Amino acid sequence: MAAGSHVISTLNIQHLESLYDTVERVTGVKVRERIPDRVVAEADQIVNVDITTEDLRRRLEEGKVYTTERIETALTHFFKPSNLEQLRELTLRELAAQIDARRRAPLADEIPSSPDQVMVCLSSRSPNSEALLRYASRLAGRLNRNWYAVYVQTFSEGPTKIDAETQRVLSSALTLAQQLGATVFTFKGDDIVKTILQFAKEYRVGHIVVGRSGRKLPLWKRLSGKMTLIQRLIEEAKGATVVVLDTREVGIGAIAPPEKPAMETNQASRHPASVRPEASPLKDIAVLLWDEPLEKETAMRQLLSACCRRVKTLPEEDAWRALIQREQQGSTFLGEDVALPHARLAGLEHAVVGLGVAKQGVSEPATGRSVQIVFLLLSPVSPPEFHVRYLSLISRLSQQPLLRQDLLATGTAGEAGRVLRGHVADFELQAAVSQGGANG
Repeated sequence: MAAGSHVISTLNIQHLESLYDTVERVTGVKVRERIPDRVVAEADQIVNVDITTEDLRRRLEEGKVYTTERIETALTHFFKPSNLEQLRELTLRELAAQIDARRRAPLADEIPSSPDQVMVCLSSRSPNSEALLRYASRLAGRLNRNWYAVYVQTFSEGPTKIDAETQRVLSSALTLAQQLGATVFTFKGDDIVKTILQFAKEYRVGHIVVGRSGRKLPLWKRLSGKMTLIQRLIEEAKGATVVVLDTREVGIGAIAPPEKPAMETNQASRHPASVRPEASPLKDIAVLLWDEPLEKETAMRQLLSACCRRVKTLPEEDAWRALIQREQQGSTFLGEDVALPHARLAGLEHAVVGLGVAKQGVSEPATGRSVQIVFLLLSPVSPPEFHVRYLSLISRLSQQPLLRQDLLATGTAGEAGRVLRGHVADFELQAAVSQGGANG
């Protein structure tokens, strides 16, 4: 797929990454070979190839699936009738969810003005971040919404202050979040609840997913009225649903219907409305190619200057202050070799986007990370839906290996701009085809 080839393949339902915990719970088997859900989500067509439990077991007995020495073990373990029935049900549910997602394509023109995105809150001390991420992935899939994985780094959790094992676990969780299709953000701050709620407000989050580790406050703190992080989050979250999972358990069950949350919640009433977004800002952007390595702040400043030359009314110093203020809240390195510095700017009439391609890399000294592609986004303060839409579009585009490969192969800024516009056109065409096909 990364090379542009058409691929036709089969996939068993138990190999979807987000279903790992559910499959283990219903079958008692840990499935080692798994693929990210986005592989299925990006497919042009999905066809369910079904067979009755009795027929499949008969094929096993006849040696049409496994070699002779594996037949008896397969029949008495993974391929028990009860397991197969539940896997068939999971398949039908997944197919229905995929069809519904295509029918309600998130790139459609009508965008709800009420908060509707999903975010999952990660912690360096979470005992089972993987289960938390898979749950959030399924929830976002059911709601057909973009979702974000957010890690708030406190001042006691700097790279030099936490042990190597904790860093490895956290890095693995952030990598899994990207594989599951989340946009990953890290923020800095000691008030975790305040940071989470600020993010939820900025990114129009309607569902906040957190894990409950089981740690309790000492009795004297509880008697003095001090609340846990989750209690504060539920108390202070306004207009959002807080979903609390007991991450001490490895197997998390099927997702409760979003309209009937089975967890602790604080949900405001919704008043549907819609706005029509402007034309995609990715159709006309400022592009820079860098032949030498440079630091992130230098790359941002050069990109901003290029945007200002293209959009004469863009106030450069105001925009720079807004970008730096956002960077101080936390890194905008998305992973997948892409950075997305961004800010909302008062007085801006339409979104402005810059693209920088650095074959020698753009480094971030504070974290030691490096990327080769930098998108810079400035959008109007109001309505906030536009900012979320553009962030989501750029994030989803940046997850395409072929786009990154094509951009790095370009030799001029003009060629890089044409490559990006071509991928944006293909991306929007696929969304339109999926929408039309589902409606048909």
